[in-house]
Order: sequence, then structure tokens, then C-alpha cells
Amino acid sequence: MSRKIKLIWDFRGPASGKTAEHHEVHLKEYVSIENLPINITGFEIQNEMQAIAFMVVTEENMIGVRDALKPHRGEIYEA
Repeated sequence: MSRKIKLIWDFRGPASGKTAEHHEVHLKEYVSIENLPINITGFEIQNEMQAIAFMVVTEENMIGVRDALKPHRGEIYEA
């Protein structure tokens, strides 16, 4: 089975939580439009000045998604 990669977008500032939450909406839209095999997205508030939005993709899809959506970073995803 293919490894799963968590692509992460970082947001900072007092509105970071709302921005990350809204960004997840667009990530879900992208997953639906592109018919990606994994449908794992989310957002996490790290503190009042930092939040992240993320999506999980298979290793095979990672380069295409990375080039299209330009995440800030990525890591191996382990559920």
C-alpha cells in the first residue's frame, strides 16, 4: 500500500483560525473535483496566532497536488 502524505498550509495572525477553517473548504472542493482517492482534510488551531489547514494524499498524487496547490510543507501521515 502507498504511503500517505499530509500536505500542510500554515496561517499566522489573529485571524489564522478562521483562515485555516475557510481554506479547508477549498481543499474539500479540490478533493471532490479531482476525484482523489483519499478524502482526509482538516484544520487545527495551534494557538491564538497560528493555525494550519491540511489534506492527506497518496504518494502517487502528491507531486500533482503539491504543484497545483503549493502547500507550505508536508509530512508522512500516520493515522
